[in-house]
Amino acid sequence: MSQDDHREGIGGMINPRRYGIERVAYLLMRLSGLGLLAYFIGHIYETSNILRGQVGWDDFMDLISGTEGHIIMSIVIAMCVFHTVNGVRVMLGHGGMGVGKPARPDYPYDPASQNYKHKIGIYSAIVLAAVAMMYGLAVMFGE
Repeated sequence: MSQDDHREGIGGMINPRRYGIERVAYLLMRLSGLGLLAYFIGHIYETSNILRGQVGWDDFMDLISGTEGHIIMSIVIAMCVFHTVNGVRVMLGHGGMGVGKPARPDYPYDPASQNYKHKIGIYSAIVLAAVAMMYGLAVMFGE
């Protein structure tokens, strides 16, 4: 096997078939964190438009009150819910809750920390984020 066979780059890192749902949760956690950071910066810019007076504020509100603005806000809602729920799951795991008993690492090693409780937490975070996004869309589009 040559040296180049081990260089898959970012494509190998984000391949969900290779590592399972834990890798998907890791990737979504990082992406949602970056998305929330971008939203935070945009929110500061948006809120500072009030300094331009009523006309500036109304112009910006017209820009984000359309369909595109509502879709972006629903994605922000989903990112916030997923990041929060998955973060609580990670904190509980770091605190030792739901991790399982440590065992002797005989081959093939099955880590006790990656058990069904944590997988249920990951799936719950994804489902809650999807439900929150759909609820946000229903509220914003008035249905």
